Amino acid sequence: MKEKEIDFGRAKVSSLFNRVFFPTLLGMLGMSAMMAIDGIFIGHSVGSDGIAAVNIVVPVLMLLTGVGLMVGMGCSVVSSLRLARGQVLAARVSVTRAMLFVTAVAVVVVGAMLAFPDASARALGSSEHLLPLVREYMVWYIPSWLFMLWTAVALFVIRLDGAPNLAMACSLTSAVLNVFLDWLFMFPFGWGIMGAAFATSLSTAAGGVIAVAYLLFFARRLRVVRVRVGWRALRAAARDLAGQCRVGSSSLLAEATLAVLTFMGNYVFMSYLGDDGVGAFGIACYYTPFVFMVGNAIAQSAQPIISYNFGLKAWPRVRAAERVALRTAVVCGLVVTAGFVFFARELVGLFVPLDNAAARLAVEGFPYFSAGFVFFILNLAVIGYFQSLERMRPATVFALLRGVAWLVPSFLLLPGLLGTRGIWLALSVSELLTFLCVAVFFAVRRRR
Repeated sequence: MKEKEIDFGRAKVSSLFNRVFFPTLLGMLGMSAMMAIDGIFIGHSVGSDGIAAVNIVVPVLMLLTGVGLMVGMGCSVVSSLRLARGQVLAARVSVTRAMLFVTAVAVVVVGAMLAFPDASARALGSSEHLLPLVREYMVWYIPSWLFMLWTAVALFVIRLDGAPNLAMACSLTSAVLNVFLDWLFMFPFGWGIMGAAFATSLSTAAGGVIAVAYLLFFARRLRVVRVRVGWRALRAAARDLAGQCRVGSSSLLAEATLAVLTFMGNYVFMSYLGDDGVGAFGIACYYTPFVFMVGNAIAQSAQPIISYNFGLKAWPRVRAAERVALRTAVVCGLVVTAGFVFFARELVGLFVPLDNAAARLAVEGFPYFSAGFVFFILNLAVIGYFQSLERMRPATVFALLRGVAWLVPSFLLLPGLLGTRGIWLALSVSELLTFLCVAVFFAVRRRR
């Protein structure tokens, strides 16, 4: 599990970024592939109702993922600064506290949803028709959210510890295992949506075990250590975790954008087009995490470079990392948008037959849905840049703009103006307006 150590303070910035970015991107795409593979098998085994049922559960999953990204990003930034100052033990303690915190969060959320599955499903917007499928998926899937949170935090730490290839291996192992188990449980065994949920649970657990094993036994500097107990230690831990959450809060808001997108989209599509509309939107939502992970991979790859050199006050290297990240965001955004525009039928056909009503709606909507992906990825890269510098005010403002301030009104107003096309355009309009705010902010800052 040992890799050649990365020198964030002296190696060429573009080479550093590439060394971290490509394994990070592949690993994150592997994580997104787990849900997409579920959708493909569910679509061909259960149908569009199965996809719609999974999409009902997704907002809670995204919020929890956001908690993991918040704590992981905050822990990574704080630990980067401490490592740059030679405070190795303090960095290890921060990592340990982060892992303990997400464990407690998972236990509370998972326990509450397992205790009240029907009430949880209805609160998330499930119709009575979809309720049995939603309940079955929840009961077999949500126990694995503990491992998902462990992985979300640990991958930040593993990359900072100089092992980006191992971080990639954790994600890809889960994705490959999920493909096999999905096929096994849903077709030879005939377990339907329960099989998809159980397959994803086992796959998520496998990735989490690998990540935690590294932190316990193989890490160079950022291994998990025993922490003190008592009131004084708890107060110190609370201050440390509050600082981590403050730094990483924009990551939670970024993931919350996907949760708001899914929840509002489910509501608006259900209102205008019923279960078929939710099924079509569900297909789009299976692809949205891929786009999010591209932006997230750019932000997370630049983060250790920016944070470490920020700790050293090496400003030219900080600005160089920012430029590399933004150029990468533009290129990736254009490539992803082109894929959605020119291969909409192929992308939708992976999930359901093209003569399906939900499929026809999705094919028509994909070009509009993807129109703002360049701005989507750029906004994530910019927010990650400010997080890496511990500049939380602009990071939080931009995250709130794209996740709430522009997105919710877009969903509520555009359908009345443009019909169904307006629902698909809501995300693109929100991201474009946020990017314009970012551009104005940078123009004003440079003038000053």
